Amino acid sequence: MTEPERPKRRIRYQGTHPRRFKEKYKELDPARYPEEFAKICASGKTPAGTHRPILLEEILSVLRPAPGQTAVDCTLGYGGHSLHLWSAVQPGGRLVALDVDPLELPKTEARLRQNPFPPESLVIRRINFAACANVLQELGLPGADALLADLGVSSMQIDNPDRGFTFKTDGPLDLRMNPQKGAPASEWLRAASKEELERILSENADEPLANCLAATLASCRAPIQSTLALRKLIRSIPAATDDTVRRTFQALRIVVNDEFAALETFLNRLPFCLKPGGRAAILTFHSGEDRRVKQAFRTGLQTGTYSATNEEVIRSSPREMHDNPRSTSAKLRWAEKAP
Repeated sequence: MTEPERPKRRIRYQGTHPRRFKEKYKELDPARYPEEFAKICASGKTPAGTHRPILLEEILSVLRPAPGQTAVDCTLGYGGHSLHLWSAVQPGGRLVALDVDPLELPKTEARLRQNPFPPESLVIRRINFAACANVLQELGLPGADALLADLGVSSMQIDNPDRGFTFKTDGPLDLRMNPQKGAPASEWLRAASKEELERILSENADEPLANCLAATLASCRAPIQSTLALRKLIRSIPAATDDTVRRTFQALRIVVNDEFAALETFLNRLPFCLKPGGRAAILTFHSGEDRRVKQAFRTGLQTGTYSATNEEVIRSSPREMHDNPRSTSAKLRWAEKAP
């Protein structure tokens, strides 16, 4: 007779509260510690390893998913938006969800499939959202009735120092959405010229210190391998603040993942992803993304590709910004394909 498995000892940490990502065992296991999870959410914070869907009610109101329809979530992430879209198209509908992250995707799929909806009504693919039209064609679907693309970085990626997205704790300077593809930010930074650095800081982050910052980064002789090493170098510039650091990380993340090229491909192919009368909603988080989405929808309206769009951007309410500070910079735009 085999002995029952002994329960694992809880993770030990210094002080009264866990500080490191891997020490936050209660936040990382919400099913086992629901009260702790709810308490953290009520305080306006996002529990470690999770993500809170932004502008959820507004997105559902814009997309109007209904039973029997086809919904697409181009950026699955933690699955918060997906769960509500999937629920809204039941019974008889289908949700197609895409994501490039090989680390988070299996966890999200496992959580979603615990719901009591028909398993065949959920199709998940690990692929960049720019290939959405190809996936729908492969599945033999004529298009989506409701389609969402949330262009923000998931909190699971931001909070985990191993992914290199945060400068608050030390980790490898990586910044790849898919760590199995391409080169990390540390390698790109090592090979970049001052001109390249100034360009991406200006174009990807509207950085006012782009020239000075580019000169500092380009003149650094030692390779910058960690997030805190990059932060320290940036903060050595007298006028730099943590906002400068944040914008630099944003600029690097965009170039490492080739985000603008993917977004432009997606926007060009978006009409082929929608049924006549189908609606698309796109969440952006900085001006470079929002400009591209606004222009694509405006051009589509002028050419007759789209029959309606919102000229005034939709923002999070003061209440949502308080409850979820990561929603502060979010902008929502939508468009309806012409019948």
